[in-house]
Amino acid sequence: MRDRHTLSVLVENRPGVLTRIAGMFARRGYNIHSLAVGPTEDARVSRLTVVVGAEAVQLEQIIKQLNKLVHVLKIVELDQDESVEREMQLVKVTADPATRSQIIEIAEVFRAKIVDVDHDALTIEAAGAPAKLEAMVDLLEPYGIREMVRSGTIALSRGTRSITDGSKLRMQRVV
Repeated sequence: MRDRHTLSVLVENRPGVLTRIAGMFARRGYNIHSLAVGPTEDARVSRLTVVVGAEAVQLEQIIKQLNKLVHVLKIVELDQDESVEREMQLVKVTADPATRSQIIEIAEVFRAKIVDVDHDALTIEAAGAPAKLEAMVDLLEPYGIREMVRSGTIALSRGTRSITDGSKLRMQRVV
């Protein structure tokens, strides 16, 4: 039983769709661990990548409830082994002259970029799998993390497979 599920949800690109989806989660008492929304290759369609913590029965209910929403076109659960997941994070770390080079070295190991330098702090930008970002934060914590922000997970299935199966979506619900 897995309790972390990544859903790729295609919706009509209309005002209020995100509010309806978030409201459905709130009314049902489901927790959203991560939510990222953005345009797709079709300007009429947006993709929501939603990471939820739910058991199988709850996940089935979440999918059924989402399918009832008018502007939802398609929902696919992305298997972690068969998809690519990425997040982005910015971390501001205390960096005095004695520790600055060590922090820069950690950033290099994770292929992260230093995007801001101050007298006593460095801001690091990193992108990658959620586990990679967590590992970097673990190594930076002893230096003193002043601020941190992380995007929601974005994900796509691996290879040539597509949520739209290579076809254009019609602007009607696909169940």
